[in-house]
This record gives sequence, structure tokens and C-alpha cells, in this order.
Amino acid sequence: MSDLFSAAGLDDAAPKPLAEKLRPDTLADVVGQDHLLAGSGPLGRMVASGRLASLILWGPPGTGKTTIARLLAQSIDLEFVQLSAVFSGVADLRKVFDAAKSRRQDGRGTLLFVDEIHRFNRSQQDGFLPYVEDGTVVLVGATTENPSFELNAALLSRCQVLVLNRLDDTALEHLLKRAEEVQGKALPVTDDARSSLRAMADGDGRYLLNLAEELFALNAGSALDTAALVSAIHKRAPVYDKAQEGHYNLISALHKSLRGSDTDASLYWLARMLVAGEDPLYVARRLVRFASEDIGLADPQALVQALAAKQAYDFVGSPEGELALAQAVIYLGSAPKSNAAYKAFGAASRAARETGSLMPPKHILNAPTRLMKDLGYGKDYMYDHDTEDGFSGQNYFPEEMPRARFYNPGDRGFEREVAKRLSYWSRLRSQADGAQEQEPSDD
Repeated sequence: MSDLFSAAGLDDAAPKPLAEKLRPDTLADVVGQDHLLAGSGPLGRMVASGRLASLILWGPPGTGKTTIARLLAQSIDLEFVQLSAVFSGVADLRKVFDAAKSRRQDGRGTLLFVDEIHRFNRSQQDGFLPYVEDGTVVLVGATTENPSFELNAALLSRCQVLVLNRLDDTALEHLLKRAEEVQGKALPVTDDARSSLRAMADGDGRYLLNLAEELFALNAGSALDTAALVSAIHKRAPVYDKAQEGHYNLISALHKSLRGSDTDASLYWLARMLVAGEDPLYVARRLVRFASEDIGLADPQALVQALAAKQAYDFVGSPEGELALAQAVIYLGSAPKSNAAYKAFGAASRAARETGSLMPPKHILNAPTRLMKDLGYGKDYMYDHDTEDGFSGQNYFPEEMPRARFYNPGDRGFEREVAKRLSYWSRLRSQADGAQEQEPSDD
């Protein structure tokens, strides 16, 4: 655990980041990767046999790739040598390989851990081949990128690719409890804020511990709720320049007059802005935004009209082109209003932030490489056009996430027709789900 600090001339008493203090001392202490490290997992079997194959560890940041490599070397009694592809070149690799050859003559093997191995170019990757082939080094490469696309086929054929999981909620909570044990005190947060803290980490254990370290340093007098937590560990966005207040007051007046379907007031605020010297293209951009945010599918032509006004102004210029903006304002002000699409995207965005980096279900992933096929990408995908109704009813949400309803169309304008379409697909989906539940099992 102290290798990096010793190399930097620091002893164990020197200050260390919390993440470094909590770096596991044994493979059994690594959280969230039981599918690899358990006795029946590939790494568990290798350690038990005392033989380690060259590996590519593929996974998100903060999931333990470096730690696992270091502990594998320790478990099988190999010299651990670490390089970063970001800072290393051919000369560094040559030194490592020469040292590994000498070490091998003395009867000791070398585990070469290469972080961000995908950063090496193709020719540099080829340089590993003879040394991996003859056993001079056991290569363990770490990458956050898909090895199928970033690593040479020749190198991949000599390594076993192991996929690390993003840390789930249970694993993240385990890390927080370890942190509290080391610090000798509880995190100053409520239960809800603690849950939000884990969600903010998005499966990254290192990031979670960095956040926890910030909280421990606060010496808060009372437990922080979620709002106080966010305020404590995130910088607030800068406010607008007060000298621009009139500018934002007028655009707010135009936007809200349009939302209230007051066409005459909208035309007045448009004229006020243009007379004051506002950039007409700025107004055009706001009209495009309004068409999607406040009208949406209640009148799909609203976005077309707003974009046409922008294009017309680009073509004609002032002052004639300003009439196109006025025409768009009249259309938008008189159109039926709906913010259903805006609310749907907001709800979907919140869900995306809360669920983090959940993988799509494997049956809807393309599998252009053999490795991806072996991992189950694309298996059991149903091509909707080949079904009787042109609708398979398959699940397209992440497997760990229940189906959600984000878009709820209103009964104004064209959204009445959209609601009918959604109801039709929902009915077919329910029928498909029912048919799947009634299928006999293989038992």
C-alpha cells in the first residue's frame, strides 16, 4: 500500500488521501468485483493455482483495476512494476523489459501493470508481444475504453479480457463504512443525503471517497441534508452580470407573453427588444427554444416556423428579416401550448443522473467484434419489422431499472393524436409481456 509514497520519498506517517488509506491489503477486501475474485471467478481460480495469465482489465474509473493488479502480484509473488501509458514511451518500456529479463534469470517473475493501456499507439502495443509471448512479463493492462476498438488484435489474442463492474450501491456503502471506521466518526449527513452521495459517485469508489474526505474536513455541527450536501461539495454557478438586467427582463417578458398566448403583448416585447438594438438572431434562438419547450407536439409546425424565421432573417437581414420574426411570434403566440415534451425530457434527465452509467440491455447492443459477441452483446434481439405488428415489445431500459413513463401528452392540438399512438404501443407491449409470462418454462 505504501509503494507509491515510498517512491515519492514519503513514509507511512505522511498525509495520504483517504482513498489511499483505504486501498485494500488483500483481494478479499476488494468490493464490487466478486464475479472475478470469488473462488469460482477467473482471478480467484488463477490465484488458487498460482499461475497468472496476461490480462486486460476493462472497466469504469474507480472500480479497483490498479488495486487488483497490485494484489495479484502480491498473491502470486511477482515483482509489481507500474507504468502509465500517458507518461511512458518506448525508452521506458525497454528499461522495464530489460529489468524483467534480469529478474527472470534470478528466478523471479514480473507483473507489468500498464494503466490506460489504450493510450499506447499500435506500434507501441506490438512492442509488448514478444515479452508477453515468452513470459518475460505477465502483462496486466487497465483501460476504460472498449478493448475491441482500442487494442491490437494480436495483443488481445495473448490476453484474457476481464470486465469490471461499476460499483453498485451496496459496494459504495461498504466503502463509506470503511471510511468512517478509519476516520473514527460518522459522515455528517442524513440518510437521504448519504444516498445522494452514493448516487453522485456514479459507481466510482475513488470519487466517492474523495467526496467523503471533503465532508469529513467540514467539521459540520449537524448532519447535512441533500440540499446542504450539494451546496457543500459543488461550486455554485455564477450569476448573470447585473448590467445586463434589462436584456434578460425583456426576453423573459417576451417568453412569458408567448406562453400566456397573448400575441399582442408578445409583439410589443419583440419590438421593444429590436428597437433597443438586441441581436435578432438571439431572439430567433429564443423562439426556437420556446417552440420546443412550451408548444412541443401540441403543434409540430411551431418548431418549423421558428426555424424558418431564423433562416429567413439570415437570408434577408435587417430590417426586412425582422418581419419573419414577427410572423413566428404571431404563430407561436396563437398555437396550442404544451410543456409535456419539456417535462418528459426533464424527468428523463433526472433519471439519467440518478441511475448513472447503467448499461443498456445486452440484446440491443451491437456486437461487431468476437469479444463483444462472447459477452452476450446482441443475443436474442428481435427485429421489430419481422414481427406481425412491426412491434416486438422487448425491454429497452437497463435491466437494473424498472420501466418508467416520462412523456404524458396533453389533450391539446396534435398531442391528442400522439396520445392515441402511445396508447396503441402500450397496449401491444402489455400483450407481449403477457404472452412472455405465459410461455412454458424449460424445467
